[in-house]
Amino acid sequence: MKRKLIIQSCTKFLMGLIIVSLLLFLPAGSIYYWNAWIFIGVLFVPMFAAGIILLIKSPDLLAKRLNTKEKEIEQKQVILLSLFMFIGGFIVAALDFRYSWSRLPDWIIITAAVIFLISYALYAEVMRENVYLSRTVEVQESQKVICKGLYGIVRHPMYLATITLFLSIPLILGSVYAFIIFLIYPLLITKRIKNEEAVLKEGLDGYIEYTKKVRYRLIPYIW
Repeated sequence: MKRKLIIQSCTKFLMGLIIVSLLLFLPAGSIYYWNAWIFIGVLFVPMFAAGIILLIKSPDLLAKRLNTKEKEIEQKQVILLSLFMFIGGFIVAALDFRYSWSRLPDWIIITAAVIFLISYALYAEVMRENVYLSRTVEVQESQKVICKGLYGIVRHPMYLATITLFLSIPLILGSVYAFIIFLIYPLLITKRIKNEEAVLKEGLDGYIEYTKKVRYRLIPYIW
């Protein structure tokens, strides 16, 4: 089982690395797109480390994170739109570098990289707190409501982490135009959350009571 999980993890990791590299360096027309190298570093180095830690300490959670087969129609739509957003954003960022459409100062790029890593750490903390954290919207067998830690502040800390994580990507890549494309993501997350909460309210015992206790979905005192 663990051998199969290792092969699956390594395959997805390498595929992700290859696809991201192609989407960035081919449209850029150069391997000297340094913003892309920075992004690949802050993305795949922590990802590799997190994969090893999960493999050793929580292989079941790693297996859940590798499963991307959604059952909900609305979630399939969100994933498809997110995929188009990422592809379009990466290509536009690379073309922006190639043709110098826009330029961001180094301090913004560095700050975005720091925000990306902090968001990644927040994402890791959410995974530590919630052993039921799947990439698909579903109610798992014996699943319980998590209300401690970050889940005691907002109901969807993982999505808060991914929003800051993904919005920092085009800034690391140095593209204002790509950032505009990535602004679609918070809207997609809003759609995903509404559908996910409907599923959890219907199938997860105690979730309705939890929503009354923790009122805010993403940002305290706002939404």
